[in-house]
Amino acid sequence: MYITEKDKLKDFLLEDIGTGDLSTNLIFESTVQSSGEFVAKEDGVIAGLYIPNLVYGLLCGDAEFKANFKDGDTVKKGDIIGCAVGNIRTLLTGERVILNLMQRMSGIATQTKNAIHLLNDPQIRICDTRKTSPGLRIFDKQAVIIGGGFNHRMGLYDGVMLKDNHIAFSGSMTLAVEQLRAKLGQMVKIEVEVENRAQVDEAIALGVDIIMFDNRTPEEVKEWTKIVPKLITTELSGGITVDNIADYNGTGVNYISLGALTHSVKAMDISFNSSKGSKKGSL
Repeated sequence: MYITEKDKLKDFLLEDIGTGDLSTNLIFESTVQSSGEFVAKEDGVIAGLYIPNLVYGLLCGDAEFKANFKDGDTVKKGDIIGCAVGNIRTLLTGERVILNLMQRMSGIATQTKNAIHLLNDPQIRICDTRKTSPGLRIFDKQAVIIGGGFNHRMGLYDGVMLKDNHIAFSGSMTLAVEQLRAKLGQMVKIEVEVENRAQVDEAIALGVDIIMFDNRTPEEVKEWTKIVPKLITTELSGGITVDNIADYNGTGVNYISLGALTHSVKAMDISFNSSKGSKKGSL
């Protein structure tokens, strides 16, 4: 069964609200209307602008968010990202879940765009990994796309990737690939991780769909990509960060997958402020 963003949001809201929002419900009557603004507290790439209305719809459906930007736009500190109008209970009860997701997604989108800029090689696509925060993968990977990157497989179920342990436990790369081909349908691609030249040659001889160079230097990547047939996609992963990604410009690889896009991202600072006055912070 495919899990949707709405399914996840229901869980997040249940986790936060529980049996009810005591602070809001004991102060404000259910008929009170108000408005507020989402404000960027730092520069970055905004992402997740569809989240507020999904959350409001899952609550009472009596509030609406109108964005002043599009997902993927660059915003500056102080920019009003958008405004929300409606039932004050809905606005306040949904605030934290909305901000948590928009802040994280915007941080990922910003990190992705920065990595693309630093690499400065339009021939190489930047993609994510499965190093996402549990429960947030669908949002993390959407944020990578918003930032200009690409998605690797969503999970273990939508692509075959033979890593070092798969190969070691199977006995060899050849044995592992042979077992897969005896059972897999023709629509599923096979990716193999390689760590040395002998493994590159073996993967080429097997005619796998994707060869991933693991923890290789720029010089090794340049050498290996020259011998891989064009029909086989090449990927580079492992040990690459925004600090050294520029070193891989011009290496000829098709993709660079970066765990750093999602596993340790810094959330972008965004606030939700009442239109009746500025808020200093919230818990």
